[in-house]
Amino acid sequence: MIRFEQVSVTYADAAGPAIREVDLTVAEGELVLLVGPSGVGKSTLLGTVSGLVPHFTGGVLRGRVTVDGRDTRTHPPRELADVVGTVGQDPRAHFVTDTVEDELAYGMESLGLAPEAMRRRVEETLDLLGLTELRDRPIATLSAGQQQRVAIGSVLTPHPRVLVLDEPTSALDPAAAEEVLAVLQRLVHDLGTTVLLAEHRLERVIQYADQVILLPGPGLAPVRGTPAEIMAVSPVQPPVVELGRLAGWEPLPLSVRDARRRAAPLRERLAGAALPAPPAPADLPGLPRPAALPAYPPRKSLLGGLFRKQPPPVPPAGDPEPGPGVIAAVTRLTVRRGRIDALRQIGLTLSAGETVALMGRNGAGKSTLLTTLVGMLEPTSGSVRVGGRTPHRTPPGELIRQVGLVPQDPRDLLYADTVAEECAAADSDAGAAPGSCRELVAELLPGVPDGTHPRDLSEGQRLALALAIVLTGRPPLLLLDEPTRGLDYAAKARLVGILRALAAEGHAIMLATHDVELAAELAHRVVILADGEIVADGPTAEVVVSSPAFAPQVAKILAPQPWLTVAQVRSAL
Repeated sequence: MIRFEQVSVTYADAAGPAIREVDLTVAEGELVLLVGPSGVGKSTLLGTVSGLVPHFTGGVLRGRVTVDGRDTRTHPPRELADVVGTVGQDPRAHFVTDTVEDELAYGMESLGLAPEAMRRRVEETLDLLGLTELRDRPIATLSAGQQQRVAIGSVLTPHPRVLVLDEPTSALDPAAAEEVLAVLQRLVHDLGTTVLLAEHRLERVIQYADQVILLPGPGLAPVRGTPAEIMAVSPVQPPVVELGRLAGWEPLPLSVRDARRRAAPLRERLAGAALPAPPAPADLPGLPRPAALPAYPPRKSLLGGLFRKQPPPVPPAGDPEPGPGVIAAVTRLTVRRGRIDALRQIGLTLSAGETVALMGRNGAGKSTLLTTLVGMLEPTSGSVRVGGRTPHRTPPGELIRQVGLVPQDPRDLLYADTVAEECAAADSDAGAAPGSCRELVAELLPGVPDGTHPRDLSEGQRLALALAIVLTGRPPLLLLDEPTRGLDYAAKARLVGILRALAAEGHAIMLATHDVELAAELAHRVVILADGEIVADGPTAEVVVSSPAFAPQVAKILAPQPWLTVAQVRSAL
């Protein structure tokens, strides 16, 4: 169905090809997973199938890509639309109409389908993806995860023979991700649809793949095999595979069910082991005395001491925090957006040195809470205090020194033409020493040249750049909205290390995430939202283990024992 013949793609001003001499075939009716570290060319390879590369992205394509016999060099995307359906990393770039139902119908209208067939397929897709209640909603009012489901639905309705999906579950909550993957499986098994997808959250998709294509590095030849074969050599692997390697299981398990069947001996070895307790916020080294929140002591190790000369701002003495060590306090907060109460009677506090994971279904109100904390939304009722200030009434120049937000779409923070210019502007805005932001970028994004345009970065790389920009200001409260979206496991590990160091120095961190593995590894506390209300708030181990939807893979495999991460198991063994 898809044939790559010695395919290489080189972009203008690039030092070398983004992909080099790719030669492989994807058979009809297969689900093929494309894996590899961030920035190795996965999106480029997918783009050659839809014709977006090189017709829209530019660059030089050498070799030949054929889809159902059509050469993508001579057939632009509009001439492939009846065969190939594509959803990129950014669903917002995909939308043409204003409402959910119109978007689902648009592709079929373009292909001239009969109205009766269009109506039937729209109804089927609304049911398949759980979008029925959103059918009349303006797309602009949906959460990122809801928008992602709409984008996927809009390419399903024309019934293409090939689906090309770039990070299709990155913005979805665990339950919604399972629903989307179940739909893809049904299309593959029942209709013979060919699915080629790239995904960093391998724990969600690896067990569904028929074949896996590994891009091991920029410009390196791909490696193809079964999921078990590729996971045995891949530099990126999900926790279930990492645990299997640690335990010496052969063949490696790909699903929680496979791992549980082999886990009894491992549980016996761990039965007498003590679970390493994460440090409580009050016990973290370097934490300021809660009563006065003084400047922090010099940092011993964080990115080579980058931040030593810039202690976090001290809240003014005349405007005290609502409690000892409290960085932010939310009291009976209600936020109405249009006719919908996005948040209802929310009450919580964020303390110095505390990392809180904010979780819940798509549309539960997570992003609304973060944007209210940063002053972008005014409460309908109740109060929000950050650093002794009311965010929506505080001048931006003053608020930026109290709280920083890394949004879901990092492009909202990126305006300059190069990475170097973005970093220089961040240093200036934060009053930081020149080069501070660039050192952070080097830690998060090794090897990215100063002259690179942010639009030429992958989604994960843009996210890392936006995070570096916000961290340059060293706000006492750091908010992150889906911070691991588009990040591979190595980049996520670097992010975890930086956030741990910041928490250890007294910064309060709240991250809205669907990444249960990140929450298990990093968070002291988990808050779960549902329909705008808090339904759970407590220590990470207690909250995630009691919820099948939010439990990490290791917790499911080793239950009823309380282990959450592979790192904990490795330490105990």
